[in-house]
Amino acid sequence: MNRLTRAASALALTTCTVLAAALPSQAAAQPAHRETYGTKATYAPRQSARTYQKAPAGFTPVFTENVSRHGSRSATDGEDGDLVLALWDKAQAAGQLTGKGEEFGPKVRALQAAMAKVGYGNLSGLGKRELQDTAVRMADRLPSLFAGIARKGEKIDVVSSGQGRAVDSANLYAGALAATDPALKPLIGATRTDKDLLYFHKADGGAAYRDYIANDKRLADTLATLTGQPKTHRAADSVLRRLFKAAFVERLPAADRVAAATAVYNLYAIAPAMAEESPDGKGWGMQRYLSTSDAAWFGYLGDTEDFYEKGPGFADSDITYKMAGVLLDDLFKQVEAKRAGTSTLGAELRFTHAEEIIPLAALLGLPGSTDPATVDQPYTYAANPWRGADVAPLGSNIQWDVYENNGRYALRMLYNERETAFKAACHPLAKGSKFYDLDELERCFGRS
Repeated sequence: MNRLTRAASALALTTCTVLAAALPSQAAAQPAHRETYGTKATYAPRQSARTYQKAPAGFTPVFTENVSRHGSRSATDGEDGDLVLALWDKAQAAGQLTGKGEEFGPKVRALQAAMAKVGYGNLSGLGKRELQDTAVRMADRLPSLFAGIARKGEKIDVVSSGQGRAVDSANLYAGALAATDPALKPLIGATRTDKDLLYFHKADGGAAYRDYIANDKRLADTLATLTGQPKTHRAADSVLRRLFKAAFVERLPAADRVAAATAVYNLYAIAPAMAEESPDGKGWGMQRYLSTSDAAWFGYLGDTEDFYEKGPGFADSDITYKMAGVLLDDLFKQVEAKRAGTSTLGAELRFTHAEEIIPLAALLGLPGSTDPATVDQPYTYAANPWRGADVAPLGSNIQWDVYENNGRYALRMLYNERETAFKAACHPLAKGSKFYDLDELERCFGRS
């Protein structure tokens, strides 16, 4: 829950009280402008497998591992809908709804009911399908690897953060992978939990990070400055005036307007993830109730908080992503064990959350996550390429495929299923290649 969302929740009761006193007593697919959804953007592979580079001559796949965010889900609670509907009920009673506003209340109630039926924070129908389809594509990309795993009886380890939607994602992924070849099923272990590895922001290793989030004055001041711009208030008024008449909006205190508009935006952002639960599966059409520019601004506000709280953050500090070292270390350890002949695994499958994917992307130096902010150049869309919808959409994943040739090991990285170069300091096997020698990666990441 971000700071603006928390503000929306806290202001819900006071907003209703103010309105009661001030007003008369009378009675499916991801839409366009994907980046406006931030880290609530739904998943799509970023490259066709037909365009992948072929492995260098003589190299064959011997191992694969991933780190995946859970799939699309419902909202984690009903607070945004409750706040919006409390306002809507007051406005309806006062005759203060616009034409779009008349439509909006019933649509929100239907969306709330759908999310409650799924279970707040649980995978939606789309989220389940995202994970299953990703698993099938993994098997399709590496047919000889999985045939070898089945032939040799190698194990497939499955591990999650232990949180419900991550556990469900792991089980769905494993089940879909097993369905591609029945011989794989007995080789896939039961999903185990490793909070230190896949929920590190809430584990012992995240103590300094949690102190930063709670107490760092620079962080608080920066977010207050960037999110509290006059444009935020203008955008909030614009959002609310689509739903409520001007007189109604003007009676709301400025902070309450921002809280209410943020709640409207949050419903807009989560709606595509719930597309399969919409009437006839045609989507909720929530984009009808925000202009593209207003959705983009509130999307930027969400990205601002994620950038400073989970991503590259401030240029002179690694507090937001240093703790992801435990996960990067495990990625390397699994490959190194394969090379050493001490591993019986054919695949290592991990399932986690945006709070882990975002800092891991920064630590790896993945595209979009290489540029921290400075005092002179704070995070803005114009100055920085970081976008939540690209860095960690729902169902996002990082995958390392491992190839061997006469005792030499090479890696290819996929980021949301796009072949992705390692950071610039790492040298591929050949110019333009997406394959890297394991020894070179160990050197590049300071492990040799």
